[in-house]
Amino acid sequence: MIDPAMDGQYNNRANVPEHPELLAEWAAKSAAWEADARTMRELVYGDSDAETLDLYLAEADNAPIHMYIHGGYWQANTKKSSNFVARPLVAAGADVAVIDYGLCPDVTIDEIGRQCRAALACLWREAEGFGGNRDLITVSGHSCGGQLVGMAMATGWAEFGDDLPKDLVKGGVSISGLFDLEPLLNTSINIKVGMDAETARRNSPLFMGPACDAPLALYWGGDETDAFRWQSETMAEAWGAKGVETVAEAISSVNHFTVLTGMEDPAHPATRAILQQLGLG
Repeated sequence: MIDPAMDGQYNNRANVPEHPELLAEWAAKSAAWEADARTMRELVYGDSDAETLDLYLAEADNAPIHMYIHGGYWQANTKKSSNFVARPLVAAGADVAVIDYGLCPDVTIDEIGRQCRAALACLWREAEGFGGNRDLITVSGHSCGGQLVGMAMATGWAEFGDDLPKDLVKGGVSISGLFDLEPLLNTSINIKVGMDAETARRNSPLFMGPACDAPLALYWGGDETDAFRWQSETMAEAWGAKGVETVAEAISSVNHFTVLTGMEDPAHPATRAILQQLGLG
């Protein structure tokens, strides 16, 4: 049964009626960026058709590596929908991977988390081949991509691959992320995702320990619902108590969609945080 109050807190498309125009703006920015970028497209990081990434390359060799995870509540969008966020990072000297992953209900949320970890492991293993620095990899994501950032930072990498370092991820940035998934159980979002209480708990980074002490920066739009402020502030408090350097900050006068639109500007707080984590800020 849908809980109307909770659905109202998390149903971003209903809360922002102009979202089709904003998504179209993202697509236009992304297409314009792709036309000019130095890119390795459709690189395969796993066995399924969905497990591909586009790699946007800086001019310098041994560039730090950043991976961006798109949002869409685990059921919508692709790596093409918001790859414009890579533009200022590449301009500053980073190699940026923008990934695709399977979408619900075709795959489970557990499988999506595994795929994102596989993409990071692939970047670490293949960095020398594209001229990247595997010793400096960071990750960011928007909305459900923020949840996947948390899952990546909580990964015990030795269990995922005995060649992988404990501190594979050197920093994370979440934009309007989700870290406790239990509130979504009785919302329209969960119709396709299909979580039960156990699934929601094991995919909630809030209740996990960080794999290392890599910093985590969390941002959300000042015009978003209280639920999104609560998600980021609670995550910052929980992981901060476990020794992680955290930042939690609202960005004024933007909603769940326009908070991302501004990330092509290197002065955007989230973009600036990524650049700092990469040693480029």
